[in-house]
Amino acid sequence: MNKLVKQILRFGVVGGLAFIIDYIVLYVLTDIFHIYYLISSCISFTVSVIFNYILSIKWVFDVNKKQDMHEFIVFIILSVIGLIINSIIMYIMVDIISIHYMISKLLATLIVMVYNFITRKIFIEGR
Repeated sequence: MNKLVKQILRFGVVGGLAFIIDYIVLYVLTDIFHIYYLISSCISFTVSVIFNYILSIKWVFDVNKKQDMHEFIVFIILSVIGLIINSIIMYIMVDIISIHYMISKLLATLIVMVYNFITRKIFIEGR
């Protein structure tokens, strides 16, 4: 199997698991603990990013072990940008277009997932 195809499949598995974590935490914080959906979304996104980082570095991308701190900083910066993109999309869809926050999360996640793969491939793996 082509290395890029294998990498995309692994990225999809890791992303799928991270999405499940993100989605469940978002639901629990918003519907059970009654936290404002954008705050819940930021928290759930952060939890899923930590999970995603660990698995991405260990299983998806070819990472030079000597550059762990540099890569972690780049990963954090890219993740913060992803969080901003996610929050803007959610705000527009929920507060302006009036789409339920859980449905809005699906579209926001798809867009951020594409952004994540491209930017991590470029800036973390360096290819």
